Amino acid sequence: MNVPVVAFFNNKGGVGKTSLVYHLAWMYADLGFSVLAADLDPQANLTSAFLDEDRLIQLWIDEKGKHTIYDSLRPLIRGVGDISEPVVERVDDMLGVLVGDLNLSKFEDQLSEVWPKCMDGDERAFRIMSAFWRILAKAAEQEQADLILMDLGPNLGAINRAALISVDYVVVPLAPDLFSLQGWRNLGPTLHDWRKRWHERLERNPAEDLPLPQGRIEPVGYILMQHSVRLDRPVKAYERWITRIPGVYRTEVLDKPTADSPTVYKDPHCLALIKHYRSLMPMAQEVRKPIFHLKPGDGAIGSHYNAVQRAYKDFRQLTQELAKRIDLKDELGASLPQK
Repeated sequence: MNVPVVAFFNNKGGVGKTSLVYHLAWMYADLGFSVLAADLDPQANLTSAFLDEDRLIQLWIDEKGKHTIYDSLRPLIRGVGDISEPVVERVDDMLGVLVGDLNLSKFEDQLSEVWPKCMDGDERAFRIMSAFWRILAKAAEQEQADLILMDLGPNLGAINRAALISVDYVVVPLAPDLFSLQGWRNLGPTLHDWRKRWHERLERNPAEDLPLPQGRIEPVGYILMQHSVRLDRPVKAYERWITRIPGVYRTEVLDKPTADSPTVYKDPHCLALIKHYRSLMPMAQEVRKPIFHLKPGDGAIGSHYNAVQRAYKDFRQLTQELAKRIDLKDELGASLPQK
């Protein structure tokens, strides 16, 4: 698969992963890219951000057929075949969603079971471990996608391991607090271990006709989600954690020694500092739009309208910076609208 796959992942929850994937998918689509948003979190929050409840009822309950990622996995899980053709839910001419499913959690045990069996050259084990990647590849080919953005749950379980060996790049969102930094101390070594162990398994694939992900899992940077500084959270405490971020990212995620690290404001590994836009988020969720699509008719007037403009600028800059790091720079530069 030649389409870059970018996962947004942190084993600490509440750091804005799903919101980032949602907004970046829309921004890349606005800029002329064919984008797939893949919801591999069993909580399916990304799917519910894109689709209203009536459509979710149709996909999850009412309609018979193969609509979700779990549905594509079902023949393989049941042992009666391989993955089935994925179905992409279109939300825009340039944007499609691989629909998540709460049933995806049922796949966890099989993924745990087959991971060691890959070392024995078990073909079924390789088919199960590569299922996510092969679904992504088929969907990208169907949709002629330029880019896949993946949302994952905040844990280091078997589903995320299988998902992450399917990606080329990893972006790590975080908040400036102790819990995010402590999460990196688990996340970084785990990513290194999964990459190493998958490469060991690749050599034991018994089926020459079975394409497998290469397990690149390359960290390309972090995104700092800026919390508002509250009265009970002094600026001094905020700065205490924000100053540690560059050094911890280098040592724990990149596995590189560090002496003196720059501030986050000058750190080349910091993709962006993104505000939470708290006043806009409920408004955007109500009309089911990214915040930079809000119009005066949606209630974005006065200071809210100014915040919408700032949000557009922030997310456009983030798409440009990410594009430089995933080999989309020339394509993005050619398709940027003049503003």
